[in-house]
Amino acid sequence: MLFWTLTIALALAVALYLASAYTRGRGVDAPAAAYDLRVFRDQLAEIDRDLARGVLAAEDAERARAEISRRILEADRQMGVAPARASGPGPYVVAVFGALVLAGSFFLYQSLGAPGYGDLPLARRVAMSEEIYAARLPQDKAEETAALNTVPAPPADPRMAELMDKLRAAVASRPNDTEGLELLARNEAAIGNFRAGWEAQRRLIALKGDAATGEDHAALAELMILAAGGVVSPEAEAVLARALELDPANGSARYFLGLMLAQAGRPDRTFNVWRGLLEEGPEDAPWMPPIRAAIGELAWLAGEEGYVPPSAETRGPSESDMQAAAEMSPEDREAMIRGMVEGLNARLAGEGGTSDDWARLIGALGVLGETERAAAIWAEAQDIFAASPDDLEKVAAAARSAGVLQ
Repeated sequence: MLFWTLTIALALAVALYLASAYTRGRGVDAPAAAYDLRVFRDQLAEIDRDLARGVLAAEDAERARAEISRRILEADRQMGVAPARASGPGPYVVAVFGALVLAGSFFLYQSLGAPGYGDLPLARRVAMSEEIYAARLPQDKAEETAALNTVPAPPADPRMAELMDKLRAAVASRPNDTEGLELLARNEAAIGNFRAGWEAQRRLIALKGDAATGEDHAALAELMILAAGGVVSPEAEAVLARALELDPANGSARYFLGLMLAQAGRPDRTFNVWRGLLEEGPEDAPWMPPIRAAIGELAWLAGEEGYVPPSAETRGPSESDMQAAAEMSPEDREAMIRGMVEGLNARLAGEGGTSDDWARLIGALGVLGETERAAAIWAEAQDIFAASPDDLEKVAAAARSAGVLQ
């Protein structure tokens, strides 16, 4: 009720303001002769001034007065004949206009607005997210729903279909062949048979037992999500949890975890997960394009309007970069690290960054042997993260590794 009261009051205020603008000039329009009279009187006064300054002869002044006086008499006569007329719109026009403003506002809101939609405080939004999370479809139902919304795939190439039949037969005859199962899972997914693909991948993981890696479980979760049309079901979430338990840094599992949070109505938590992936790289990872496409909106929804995602050139050396550098010659390794360090340093100086970025920069400078420069960066980081003990400790750990902090 309060919303409608405020809405009607605002609409009335706008209508009254517009009506006042229309009626502000309302009054009586004088005839044209009245304006002529004012002009003629000004001309008489000008003649007197010219005569007093000596720029006009007395005889010329007298003739001009006579002519102007004649025109004054004619204008006065016309004023008596021409009646004054009203100006501005009448009261009915203003009333109709105001009614149109009110009615138009109401119907426009009914069409474009959300009548009856109440405010959503943070606690209610979190509760709604939990309801969405709890109401997710199980894997089988999610796949059935996805099948209804999926355009049937074109018939497979006869040669490919023949090869797949042979592969399925070979795997069936050798059920304990891990390489065959891995090949089957990959090729079933390649031709769009995601259900068959994840079933083969699940058999592969069961066969490997404790030797199954986090990547194996992440691949299984991805196939399950693809089979469900992109929906992260509870079963797929459990597989993701196992993948992250085995490999907390697994990029694919972290990407799909963020996707699940977004589907549950928690873009703020998705932003935190995907932000780490974006800043860590590598740039050619398959999850980087969708994250880059969505990170701006996610940052806004998470209240991080000022967030600037790192570019590919200024992200700085990641852990994988450093591992790759270890296989290079000393000269190439130093050149690669130095280029990344300078790019990261330029970004932090111009745009700022997270504690991970600062820690990465200090660590890289330590690898290059530039301890004095690393110490200067550490001193600057202490001021920046003074209010955040956790972030400060993360940077301090890098400073200790670089040899600039005991």
